[in-house]
Amino acid sequence: MALEKITMPQLGESVTEGTVSNWLVKVGEEVNKYDPIAEVLTDKVNAEVPSSFTGEIKELVVKEGETIAVGEVMCTIEVEKMNKKSTQQAIAEEEIPEIKNESNQESMKKRYSPAVLRLAQENDIDLEQITGSGKGGRITRKDVEKVIQNGGLPQMGHVSQPKSTITSAPLNTSTNLKINEGDIEIPVTGIRKTIAQNMVRSKHEIPHAWMTIEVDVTELVSYRNKIKGDFQDKEGFKLTYFPFFVKAVSEALKKFPQVNSTWQNDKIIQRKDINLSIAVAVEDQLFVPVIKNADEKSIKGIAKDIHDLATKARNHSLSVKDLEGGTFTINNTGIFGSIHSMGIINHPQAAILQVESIVKRPVIINNMFAARDIVNLCLSLDHRILDGLVCGRFLAFIKERLENMNEDNINIY
Repeated sequence: MALEKITMPQLGESVTEGTVSNWLVKVGEEVNKYDPIAEVLTDKVNAEVPSSFTGEIKELVVKEGETIAVGEVMCTIEVEKMNKKSTQQAIAEEEIPEIKNESNQESMKKRYSPAVLRLAQENDIDLEQITGSGKGGRITRKDVEKVIQNGGLPQMGHVSQPKSTITSAPLNTSTNLKINEGDIEIPVTGIRKTIAQNMVRSKHEIPHAWMTIEVDVTELVSYRNKIKGDFQDKEGFKLTYFPFFVKAVSEALKKFPQVNSTWQNDKIIQRKDINLSIAVAVEDQLFVPVIKNADEKSIKGIAKDIHDLATKARNHSLSVKDLEGGTFTINNTGIFGSIHSMGIINHPQAAILQVESIVKRPVIINNMFAARDIVNLCLSLDHRILDGLVCGRFLAFIKERLENMNEDNINIY
């Protein structure tokens, strides 16, 4: 018998660490090779880690909710043969070249992850003064957190700018609130922790501004209700309103590419591909998969992508490729009955559009009241990149497109 180690795998390009959100095995349990042993959360994907061996689990080295670097030991397992190489080790050897000289080590050390940069900025830490414990001397989030906990905070080599009096509190705040009888403490881990970190970063870095318009979608509602039965019989899944909105947004982004941009240091990157991030809620978890090249797809094609991505999310089978590359986010808040909301931008994108609930409202047409189907579209924008002029035209284009979606003007195929 031999004791083998199972390490944290690299679950995608640029991923340097992961959080063990849930152990699927216990000490003493027998597992087969490729059986899932843990659920791991990164800033890109929530995935199951398979066992690299057949044997008995001897120790769970990492606690649930703990974050470790790629290559660090997650657990140990007792196996019969010693000459097997773990799947994680094989992946690491293929994807991470061996560090052979000091210049390569220095290069790896200065490749900081977004989480490391955020912690350093929030706590005024000079990363040049930290010795990294990751591969090739790379600094991990755990290294920065250790410096913070020890109270030894090397100061940044620049003059601090005055801070706003209105800020979002960092996640590692030490404020102790009084816990009363009957209160329930819920640890912030897994998906919720990642969402919190991303939202705090977005609000800290992006100056948000907002715009809202009303759209009369009466003809669209009538057309969709007319064809939805035949569509489901033919395609095998429902035709919702959402694909129509996604189609209109993709066409608007093609006409106004400024909205399909990203802020990066002292420049704006205008994206060529139109890849739309959509929010998919599964129980208490939120995923943001991406419809790739949405402007090149029909409404049927978009509807199929939405159906497939939602199914994958429910089955916990989304891949890294399903979640990366988004250039603009469109959020279907209307499914909750919401009629007006202000979304937080999905960093580092330039904007997010909230599609609210379609409701019947009295509208005056030719000096007479009529019941019409009305929807609010609420846009949050990065004011560094965008202003009211281009966003007003962007929303006006979407409004005009949606109000003319009817049997005569659109083909869903």
